[in-house]
Amino acid sequence: MYKSLQELFENRVQQFVLLDREYKDFFPKAERKLDSCSKRSAEIVKVKATGKIIDKADQDGIQKVKYLAHYRYLIKQKGNFYIEEEVEERLAKLYKNSIISDEEIPALDFQEDSFRDSIERVTKGDHIVFKYDRLKAVQYAERWWNSYNPAYIKFENDCTNFISQCLRAGGAPMRGYPNRGNGWWMQNNNWSYSWAVAHSLKNYLANSKIGLRAKEVSSPDQLTYGDVICYDFEGDGRFNHNTIVVAKDAYNMPLVNAHTYNSRMRYWAYEDSSAYTPNIKYKFYTIVDG
Repeated sequence: MYKSLQELFENRVQQFVLLDREYKDFFPKAERKLDSCSKRSAEIVKVKATGKIIDKADQDGIQKVKYLAHYRYLIKQKGNFYIEEEVEERLAKLYKNSIISDEEIPALDFQEDSFRDSIERVTKGDHIVFKYDRLKAVQYAERWWNSYNPAYIKFENDCTNFISQCLRAGGAPMRGYPNRGNGWWMQNNNWSYSWAVAHSLKNYLANSKIGLRAKEVSSPDQLTYGDVICYDFEGDGRFNHNTIVVAKDAYNMPLVNAHTYNSRMRYWAYEDSSAYTPNIKYKFYTIVDG
């Protein structure tokens, strides 16, 4: 089993860097990544991939192996180099130690009251003064991009929870507790919809008048470190993913960190994601000091 998985990894790593696509095991992920890089004049110079088995079971002679695949890409763009990383969960099926299938496990979409808008209960004269520390937000995003801070609840779909933690690390003030439909907060093992649900955080950033506030901008190059991008992959009006800007590429376009699946220094457009569709819509929010 282990030898078969190792051979699979070695074969797939080559598909990221070689032009020859005549492989028995065609890897769509590599094709998407290469296409994404080509559109922005970037090149994958080297790739490393490692795996970690998290569960395995035998059923009627079929071995089922759930594992994490961790990819590290050395990317060159206009003479500059940087490392992008991502982790995905996959399920391999083997028969007599030969792989018969291997597929990405789609991330679950956290839909808890995802269409419920935050109730803005703001009293006249209310004001929360704070200065957003973008460096601390980015440092947090770098520290925890592929792990989970035990000080917070971990969700199976953790993308928005992670972004909220990054914003909090940058000094964004919580407000609204204990009404889950009001404000933005996590406290006493409870949380607002805006803290943990992608669509609700997008609504909160668009509408908040005190505390954590944001300004929508029209293009990603207008964002800076610590800002947020929201994704509606299907273009159906329900936003289902969020990322935080941690760097810029050679063309001043955002590179982002995220959970579900865990990614670091990923190109903002997510065209290499299996969740991407041609109908995708984005919202770009720059955080405003209180």
